[in-house]
Amino acid sequence: MLAIIGGRGLTQLANLQITHRQVMRTPYGEPSGAFLFGMLNGNEVIFLARHGFGYTIPPHLVNYRANLWALHEQGVSDVVSVATVGGIRADLRPGTLVVPDQIIDYTHGRDDTFFSTRNTNYRNIDFTLPYSSSLRSCLLRSAEQVQQPCLDGGVYAAVQGPRLDSSAEINRYERDGADMVGMTGMPETALARELDMNYATIAVVVNYAAGRGESRLEINMENVNSTAKNAMERVRAILARVCAEDNGR
Repeated sequence: MLAIIGGRGLTQLANLQITHRQVMRTPYGEPSGAFLFGMLNGNEVIFLARHGFGYTIPPHLVNYRANLWALHEQGVSDVVSVATVGGIRADLRPGTLVVPDQIIDYTHGRDDTFFSTRNTNYRNIDFTLPYSSSLRSCLLRSAEQVQQPCLDGGVYAAVQGPRLDSSAEINRYERDGADMVGMTGMPETALARELDMNYATIAVVVNYAAGRGESRLEINMENVNSTAKNAMERVRAILARVCAEDNGR
């Protein structure tokens, strides 16, 4: 089963034919909100709004463990994350869609593993390729089929938030090799790997990162929200195509 986790601009999936809602409980607390079960192009899908349906949960307070654990308990094997990012690389202009292939973790203090007690057998997950290659290919192929340009690859810098970054911090991420910056990529990506779930991200560039382009002096949040809202129609088209057929998954 496929699950879609929505971020800024995607707190609901308009083209999802909802069959029922369900509140979940987990050993790690409550997820961000009720799961929406429904059909999208003839396939069953679960949708979860990462920040709550009223966009009330800041990125550092999202219960990532509860979200992923509850999805796993429902039999989800594939997770598509939709996340907004700031573009560091010159060609990542606002409105660009990207499917990243690497991630750098700058977050701190988040519950970032299910192996959190001394009495639990743990394993060292392989994180060489943090995103599922098959699910990434599925997203890129679906984007091509619905004629929505989507860039293949990029390094996602996951930062703590909720504040935005200084231009000096962005310069640091660029020196580290990052192409885009966001606040929700970790620990979500790693937790999915711990549960052996296929996980990939559609990153929506909603602004130039601090110190770049139109964000040279400040980031205009009205423009950020407008860009996110406009881009989500394209994202929905890609997600619908992902669900339309197996697409090699």
